[in-house]
Amino acid sequence: MGSAVTERMDQPEGLISRLPRPTGSVCFVRGDRGGEHGFVGWGVHARFTATGPNAASRIQEWFDELRAGLTVTDSVGEPGTGPLAFVSLGFDDTDVAVAVVPQVVVGRTASTGFVTRIGPAGDAAAAAVRLPVPAPVRAPGRVSYADAELSVAGFTSAVAAATGRIRRGELDKVVLAHDLVATAERSIDERLLLRRLAADYPGCWTFDVEGLVGASPELLIRRQGRRIASRVLAGTAWPEHTDDAVAAGLLHSAKDVSEHRYAVRSVSEVLAPACDHLDVPEQPTPLVLANLTHLSTDITGRLDEFAPTALELAARLHPTAAVGGIPTDVARQVIGELEPMSRGRYAAPVGWIDGRGDGEFAIALRCAQVNGRTVRLLAGCGIVADSDPETDAREAQIKMIPIRDALESSS
Repeated sequence: MGSAVTERMDQPEGLISRLPRPTGSVCFVRGDRGGEHGFVGWGVHARFTATGPNAASRIQEWFDELRAGLTVTDSVGEPGTGPLAFVSLGFDDTDVAVAVVPQVVVGRTASTGFVTRIGPAGDAAAAAVRLPVPAPVRAPGRVSYADAELSVAGFTSAVAAATGRIRRGELDKVVLAHDLVATAERSIDERLLLRRLAADYPGCWTFDVEGLVGASPELLIRRQGRRIASRVLAGTAWPEHTDDAVAAGLLHSAKDVSEHRYAVRSVSEVLAPACDHLDVPEQPTPLVLANLTHLSTDITGRLDEFAPTALELAARLHPTAAVGGIPTDVARQVIGELEPMSRGRYAAPVGWIDGRGDGEFAIALRCAQVNGRTVRLLAGCGIVADSDPETDAREAQIKMIPIRDALESSS
């Protein structure tokens, strides 16, 4: 038996700045330095991995059993307090999903800051207030890039093949991705990436689970009690003149609006059976980021009395049409045929769950897998009948800019 103790603390300024070590931490925050909300953690109380179609349910069962073995003292009682598991699912059933319950979590909500410590029975309360002094953050030095398993040329060929299959009526949409490898002079300090991503993309969900680091603009699901929310993104453009012109062009683009509708429908059709009420706006709105503009739809709802957990909902939703395609089974088959690589945990749910079933999961986009001096970047695009391979290749490269900028930053 162990103890999990959650206590209030002064609003922690800059959650990411609390992380003590270059690697091995977990993070799920939104906002910039000093205004971040979410959670960071370090130390491993417990870790679990799973593969197969039931990976998420096995993680949920493991976490439930782990919590049952803890004596929990929670004086805060908000979503995210008490024992917390950070979860990163695999894109395919053959990809490894991972869950980590940290020894220490520092959190910040709109109303309070807190710290949770898990340790031996009777010891957690004393340890909760002793937060370590972070080690200095070090830049990785010179960074070089090389093609990975699917080059830009290979990606454009894959897009051309996909559009042909869509025009022949095999499917309506498929999302294809390609990868790029970066190699640095020194081991990557994940905190450097997190700090830069949070600063440049404060409206995104900045995350780190076992070296998968990124800043996603797409919230797959948030559950707080019976209230849920999801932000669907599909349809993309980038500035050539002004952001207003880009947004107007997206809203009037038949290709992008059609692609967006597929994604919204794929989410709403999964959530509706679990809800007493679901609000799905009829028209998207533009979401303007630092380097891209997306069509966005914010879906909200109220779960029925059975109230699946956030992780259960994330597993039901994955993969949405925004990262897989329509029809889902055919799209996944086409991805397997045209992408000669494993996506790993890219484009899959990443987030957190607590003991109440509450949680938040983003889709792991604008991200990279860090392994020592090596970083594997991945990015993709939604392909429909009138997609242009060269334009889609450019879009994928632009989606890698957040990680490239973070790698090449010095602070």
